[in-house]
Amino acid sequence: MQASRHASNKGFGWLDIARLGLVQACIGAVVVLATSTLNRVMVVELGLAAVLPGALVAMHYVVQLLRPRMGFGADQTGRCTPWIVGGMAILASGGWLASLGTSIMGDSPSMGLAVVTLGFALIGVGVSACGTSVLTLLAKRTNERRRAGAATLVWMMMIAGFAITAGVAGALLDPFSPERLLAVAGGVTLGAFILTAVVIFGLESRGGPLPAVTQEAGVYLDQPSRFREALRSVLSEPSTRQFTWFVGISMLAFSTQDLILEPFAGIVFGYTPGESTQLSGTQHAGVLAGMILVALAGSGYVFGRRLGSLRFWTVSGCIASAVALCGLSIGGQVGMGWPLALNVFLLGLANGAFSIAAIASMMRLAGEGQAKREGTRMGLWGAAQALAFGLGGLLGTSLSDIARFFMDSPGAAYGLVFAFEALLFLVAAQLGRGIAEPQAIAANELPHDAQCQDLSLASPSQRA
Repeated sequence: MQASRHASNKGFGWLDIARLGLVQACIGAVVVLATSTLNRVMVVELGLAAVLPGALVAMHYVVQLLRPRMGFGADQTGRCTPWIVGGMAILASGGWLASLGTSIMGDSPSMGLAVVTLGFALIGVGVSACGTSVLTLLAKRTNERRRAGAATLVWMMMIAGFAITAGVAGALLDPFSPERLLAVAGGVTLGAFILTAVVIFGLESRGGPLPAVTQEAGVYLDQPSRFREALRSVLSEPSTRQFTWFVGISMLAFSTQDLILEPFAGIVFGYTPGESTQLSGTQHAGVLAGMILVALAGSGYVFGRRLGSLRFWTVSGCIASAVALCGLSIGGQVGMGWPLALNVFLLGLANGAFSIAAIASMMRLAGEGQAKREGTRMGLWGAAQALAFGLGGLLGTSLSDIARFFMDSPGAAYGLVFAFEALLFLVAAQLGRGIAEPQAIAANELPHDAQCQDLSLASPSQRA
């Protein structure tokens, strides 16, 4: 019994983390099918207004305000696996229904719109249940030293799910037909569900018992009977409340430039569509480099010691992102002589550094507080992120259109928006400074009996 307990204290190994990363890749595969492939089919093949897929994507983000409720459900049941598998089943069903609705839009627009709307709503529900529970399980089972690396690995695998699905589905859709679209969508969604069910099987039991459950009586410890009480409880915690604001502001700043960077490159710098797409790839390469940098610096495996805390990388990444955005603002004034590609790479580098550090901090903070409510806290932060992403694209495009209407110079108009984003990142950096650091933890082990006892690293009162 003691040996078993000691083994569980080590937390998830890298293979276990990679298995959760495969689930994230499956989530990414279904989501990119809806947000990228179906988006293109609606606009190009069906000739619909771009606002329709834009509204559907925004709706699926709004639905993700359910994340706290899904996380609370995982806390109450004491297990994440049913929520992961069930959430993936809903997500896969939504992805296929969205494809079905798109395929029949040409013949029956009203029926097609109704089905595709239902599909996108189910995608939001499925992502809320599955994604929140994956992060909750990762937070509960990953020790302090591995968290930055675990966050990097899981997010890299999700990005891989995006990239592989977009490439393979795009190739299989040519020549396009509604029947081919349904076949491809069926393969992606069914494959995602089966792979998730296989890789998650038996994984949760490897980490030892969940802290919310007693082994003897099977009852839930210190868990409120109603969701509103649980949400009110976690929001009363200063660290949780501040981190929620940090996630919302930083993700708003992060996402606001998504839909305006390529138009900025085309209008101000004369980039062709292919060149602007390559510029986006440059940014993603920078994001990946930033993630890897923080994972290596924060783990201590490579340099022999940890270089900087998670809070250091979170705040520094936000400040560096603000500096890079100010560079884009200046570049809008300078024009063709500005090293745009280098500037965009540095923006991605800073974005990747702060985001991975923030995710690793989220994994730690999820287990802190007077009661073990990891799922509820993770759901709250996931909802803040989803809301920020939903608003970010709308805010960026709206502000750029308004600025260009009142300003003669497109470069100056876009520069004003980039400067606003830089200000948001500085606000996020200030909020990030308030993220509490954990108490000292031995380099290679989790605190004793971390899975069975309430071992909050340090409550706000303890830190004071």
